[in-house]
Amino acid sequence: MARFDVFNGDADGICALHQLRLAMPAEAELITGVKRDIGLLRRVEPSEGDEVTVLDISLDKNRDDLQRILDAGAFVRYFDHHYAGDIPEHERLVAAIDPSPDVCTALLVDGALGGAHRAWAVVGAFGDNLDDSARRAAEPLDLSEERLAQLRHLGILLNYNGYGAALEDLFFEPDELYLRVQPYPDPFAFILEEPAFEYLEQGYAEDMERTEALKPESEGPHHALYLLPDAPWARRVGGVLANDLANQAPERAHAMLSAMPGGGYRVSVRAPLANKQGADALCRQFPSGGGRAAAAGINELPADQLEAFEKAFREAFSGS
Repeated sequence: MARFDVFNGDADGICALHQLRLAMPAEAELITGVKRDIGLLRRVEPSEGDEVTVLDISLDKNRDDLQRILDAGAFVRYFDHHYAGDIPEHERLVAAIDPSPDVCTALLVDGALGGAHRAWAVVGAFGDNLDDSARRAAEPLDLSEERLAQLRHLGILLNYNGYGAALEDLFFEPDELYLRVQPYPDPFAFILEEPAFEYLEQGYAEDMERTEALKPESEGPHHALYLLPDAPWARRVGGVLANDLANQAPERAHAMLSAMPGGGYRVSVRAPLANKQGADALCRQFPSGGGRAAAAGINELPADQLEAFEKAFREAFSGS
């Protein structure tokens, strides 16, 4: 029997898998990619009786491959918080899917494990910019503000590493970063002992310094849209910058459009924190768009659809 661990390459996916494998150690083939590489089930070729664990990727975007895997006789356990559409009923599928705006995959896994590795769930929630949810989950841990801030910073760094148009844009390929996290049941030990933490911290600081000169291309009381240049640093910061700006202006929706090497844009959208709705509905209007109500994106927005996106973005959040 073979096992496959299929997970989003961001903080939420990594922290969800880490919790599961701390609780249920097992050797498995790791299948992941940059944060926006969500069609991951296409890479799974199982045999009858194999086990497939899926974490933090949309069932709706993987529906055909999920059915193919089930038809092959594999068992699938699926945790996710993105829009799923109809969830198939199958004797070999166990799905824990909740698209509520205050939930992430790491918290769903935490619930399934009864809080066994809660600190890593908190890291994942912070990485997904769910600060209130992270703080609620952390209450039983009785952490100081300083320690909570450390977990939040770690979540941001793990999430930041997942953004890019290709693996070459990242500091660590997500499977390598997961393997660096794997030896640490305690996230504070990872912060103190793992060289990858310092490396990511330095890269994050340098990239975010470059964003200080950015100005909105379009803005109003309820929205702000930024165009970022065609550069690896810009593709890395798009998501975390959107989160930062959302926290600074919770009544505003934000969109980061990073220019792509081959033309067009990669888009990150954040609904206002004061009303975490509408980001996924907006992005699904465009090919390759998807996500969740609070945070969504478009993998490849053609340059000739920029004006249409700006108009749809303004209209989606005009009354937020």
